[in-house]
This record gives sequence, structure tokens and C-alpha cells, in this order.
Amino acid sequence: MTTFASLPLHSALARALTARGYETATPVQAAVLDPLHIGRDLTVSSQTGSGKTIAFGALLAQTLLTEGTPWTRGTRPAALVIVPTRELAQQVREELGWFLQQTGLRLASFTGGTGVSGDLRALHHGVDVAIGTPGRLVDLVKRERLDLGGLRAVVLDEADEMLDLGFRDDLETLLKAAPAERRTVMMSATMPSEIRALARRFQRDAVAIDPRTANGGASPTGPTAHEDISYVANVVAPGEKLPAVVNVLRAFDLQAADEARAIVFGTTREGVAQLHAALVARGFAATVISGDRAQAERDRALEQMRQGQTRILVATNVAARGLHLPDVDLIVHADLPLNAESLAHRSGRTGRAGRKGTAVLIVAAHERRKAERLLAAVNARATWSAAPSADAIATAARQRLITDLLATPDSATGAAPRVSDADVEAVVCQLEAQQTPRQVLSRLIALELGRLPAGERLTPVQSSTGFGREREGRPGPAHSRSDFASKGVLFRINMGAKDKADPRWMLPLICRRGGVTRREVGAIRIGPRDTTFEISGDAARDFALASTQIDPRAPHVRIDRVSAGGQIQTSQPSQTSQSSQPPLPPPQPHRPAPHHKPSGMAAHKPAPHHKPSGMAAHKPAPHHKPSGMAAHKPAPHHKPAPHHKQPAPHHKSKPKRA
Repeated sequence: MTTFASLPLHSALARALTARGYETATPVQAAVLDPLHIGRDLTVSSQTGSGKTIAFGALLAQTLLTEGTPWTRGTRPAALVIVPTRELAQQVREELGWFLQQTGLRLASFTGGTGVSGDLRALHHGVDVAIGTPGRLVDLVKRERLDLGGLRAVVLDEADEMLDLGFRDDLETLLKAAPAERRTVMMSATMPSEIRALARRFQRDAVAIDPRTANGGASPTGPTAHEDISYVANVVAPGEKLPAVVNVLRAFDLQAADEARAIVFGTTREGVAQLHAALVARGFAATVISGDRAQAERDRALEQMRQGQTRILVATNVAARGLHLPDVDLIVHADLPLNAESLAHRSGRTGRAGRKGTAVLIVAAHERRKAERLLAAVNARATWSAAPSADAIATAARQRLITDLLATPDSATGAAPRVSDADVEAVVCQLEAQQTPRQVLSRLIALELGRLPAGERLTPVQSSTGFGREREGRPGPAHSRSDFASKGVLFRINMGAKDKADPRWMLPLICRRGGVTRREVGAIRIGPRDTTFEISGDAARDFALASTQIDPRAPHVRIDRVSAGGQIQTSQPSQTSQSSQPPLPPPQPHRPAPHHKPSGMAAHKPAPHHKPSGMAAHKPAPHHKPSGMAAHKPAPHHKPAPHHKQPAPHHKSKPKRA
């Protein structure tokens, strides 16, 4: 066991840890802060829930700060932290905020989906540690507003996920823009060949660290899921997470003992507040805590849980660690965790002290692949199914009523107050004088059935689409050209050369919208007004369902499936049914203001040498060579299978509207 006092920590960081009550370092923190690793590049494969944010925060301070010398802000950032999603960027910003608060370092986050003007203001005022997503960071570099020439340290957090989402080109752009004499740290849950290749190219004699092994070497055996926690993944239709949470809690309430408790986790404060209000409106005894609540409110909420006044706590990740909670039997992830570390921390609130617990993930159909990656990262095997239906809850409620009626008073699960036999006999005599025993029993049963909790109606979701396919936490092999030619499915996106479409930023957009990785994306062909691309056959159905969800960062971007005959199969959600409508002509692409790229990812301007009017710019390669994104270069001799042939006429002649 290693204490922080024994590690080479800057005094400002030691004070911050003491103020939070942290004394003992986790294995990954102890490993990366080993005095032998000072100044070295590191490739870290850490167990989930290991506290790696604090670990690389300490590395940044170790690299930038000198004990006893106040920090002097320069004109350029001194450190860069690259993360795959804006949610994770915000989480890292908050975590490093308190940890580095006393150092004088100024932090700022830069992510897509927000106005670039705020980023420009932050850079104008000065930033020491820049935290951001690859797309937005590249955009700021190309605008010549983010100068990486002064970087002394670069951290790639969740590097494997960034590669899976198609950000390799952006990562290379950022790493090439940074000085060669810098410290580079890669954090990754898995270490596939692409990560190792990236490390060889952009790191200098890096030390491989894996605290999961006995000697800390780079032979990852993978984290082990908590054996006392059972994982369940409930797949729901788009827009039905709230009713699914309600049904999961109803089913839990009917099956568990009266003292059983549950925590429902959400990602944002606003979402948690809305979820709590919805549960209270449906009769649940629930309380809520989040980071914006006063300490007195949080203490009161926890005391209500301990006293049994409430049985359900709705919370953000603030409840995932550091709080003394009573025994919890059920964890519900209403929103998927941002990363595997968060999944481990959240789920770890149950299954403690020898008690068994259950963690339920509410997974929208388009989030299935992300959920699989999270579960694989913690080596958890989940039971995949649809969420409990209203009919199933009604059946369980009736069975609970029968059990309670047949049980002896001492063993009944209900908590009805004690009454004297004389009172009961007096009521029975009055009822017998007016109705038969069967009539009385029927009336009582009807009254009780009317009081039973009702489940929410859910859209049936087929479980035969590959839910729960076995994955080992490592990326599978890339699909070959022949796989796409024989089994691939063609899709269309309503942006083309006129919108300056570029496969370099189209690929991450496709992955994000469809919940796939780059391995499921085939050739991307940019036309004058739209772009067609291939999705592997095993992922096509899930992709079609996921892509119907409007992306708030790019609400004008529309993805449709192209039939074998070349017709556009409109799949976007609509207020009215379009079952009787003929296929609509391709919509005119949205013309954004000059400073806003149509995909909502301002970072992705086409490279100067790229000619958008050309055809294939993204080709799958059988081996996905790690250097230079060989997997996504065009193969001029390749032609899609006949049923994937791009329908050129549909750009010129528009079908008649009904």
C-alpha cells in the first residue's frame, strides 16, 4: 500500500488531496508517480476505477511546476489533454480543477457542439492546460488560435476509444504540431496494435505500465468484474429511457424486500433533476443529490436513505465515490457512463460487504456498441434483454398481492399497521350482514388491484439483433473489401462536395451518429451534393436505427439507407407517418454561416490537397495498417457490388411528390 506522502508530489497537490481526505494512492497512481519514471513518456493500461485522472494530473504538475517557484503563465498552453467526448472533457476539467487549483495553472476545455467564440475568448485570456476533443482542437489549430508550439506535456486519455471513433488523423495532426521534445502519456483501457503503433511513432522510449500485473509490466490480463455484482443490459427504443427506468424500479420494488435501496445514475445535473421529478410524480419515494446541491441538501438526502425514509437516490457521479451510503441492492445507469472507470465506480456502490447486487444499464438501441465496449473494458458479462414490460409488472404485482394475502401477519411483506382482532371482527360482522363473503372478497381484491403500481408502455425491441454478442474488450479484425462488397449496406448523408465534405471528418461523424467504430465503415464516396458510405452487414440494422436520432450538434445532417435499386429509404423520425409517401428527393444541404461547418464539427476542414469532387476517399483495408491511416485511402480499382451501386441519376431528376 502506497501513501501519497511517499510519492514525489508537488506540495500544492498534496494539500489538495489532504483537504479531500485522500491518503492512499491507487496502484496506477503509485506506478506512474514512481521516481524512476520522472520525465519519461508513459503508455498506461490501467484497471478501471483506478483514479487515472489524478495520476496524469500529477504528471502534468510534475512536468510543469518547480517546487518553491510560482508558476508564470506564458502566451501558449504548456500542456494538452485530448479526450474522445465533450462529456469526458468536462469531467476531466472538473476533476483537475480542484486537484490543480492551488498551483496557479489555468485550465480550459475546448469541445465540439459549443460556440467557438467562447474558446477564442479563453485562449485570449491565457490557458496553461488545454483539455479538449480532437475535432475542436484541430479546428483551433487551423484557425491559428491554438498554438501548440509551447507544449511540454501531452496526455491522450481513452486513446483506444478515440481511434475506434475515427480520430486517428486528428490525433496525428495534433501530435505533429507539438514540439518533439515533449512528454507524451497515453492512457488506454486496451492496448491494440494501433495504440502500440501510435506510441512507437510519437513517443520516445516510452515505459509501458499496467498495474493489473504483478510486476507492472505491459501484459494486461484485463480488469475483473466484481463477482458480487450481476450486470443486466436493458435495450430500449429511442426516447424511452424514462419509462424503462420506471419499469426497472417497479420490478425491483415488487421483488425486493421493503428495506432494499437503489441508486439511479444520470450524467448531467439537469437530467438528474428532471428524472427525480418524474419519479416522484409517479409515487416513488426518491431523493436527489448532484454537484450543484448545497452540502446541507446532500447530507439531508443521504440521511433520508439511511433512515429508510426514501429508498431511491437519483444522482450524478458525485455519489459514485467518496460518500458513505447504506447498503444498496440495485444500481440503474439511466445514462450510460462516460467511460469504463465511471461504470466501475457507479456499479461499485452495490455488491459490498458480501451482499449481492445488480447493476442495470438502460441502453438505447443506438448505444448498444458503446455499452458493449464499456462492459468489455471491465470484463463484465451482462444479461441482455428488453426492459420489463407493463404486462410483466402487472403480473408480478398480482403475484405479490397473492403472496401477501396468503402469508401470516408476521411474514407478510406489507408494512400495514397492527390492528386488534376485535376491530377486525367488528368490520367482518358489518360486512357479513350486507354481502356474501365472496362479494366482500371480490370488492377488496378489486380495491387492492387498483392500488397496484402500473408499469409504463414500451415499444417492443427485438433481442435477435445481436445483443450481447461476446466481445473480449479488444477491437476485432477489420472487414475486408470482399466483406463489404458481398454483405455491406449503402447509406447516404445529405452533405457533399458543395459542403466541403471530407472523409477525414465525415468518418468520426458517421461513427458517432451510428454507434459504430471505423471497422464497420467501408468506402466513403463524396458526390456533388451528398455522400454515400458502406456499413458492414452485421452492423447495418443497428446503424440504421441509431442514425434516426437527431444530433443536437448537427440537427440538419440526415442519414438514410439506400436500397438496392438506388432509392433513398427515409428513416429519420417524423411527427407524422410517411408509410404512404413515396421516397422524397434528396434534401438541399443546410448552408451554415461561414464560421460553422455543416457537420457541427468545426475542426474538420478538408486538407488542402483533398479534392472533394473525387470519389472514394475512404477504403477499408484488410489489415488496417497503423501508419498513415492506410485503411481509409481510396482503392481506385474497387467497385461496390451491384446492389450498392451509387445511383447517379437521383442527384439530377427528382421523383414526383405525392
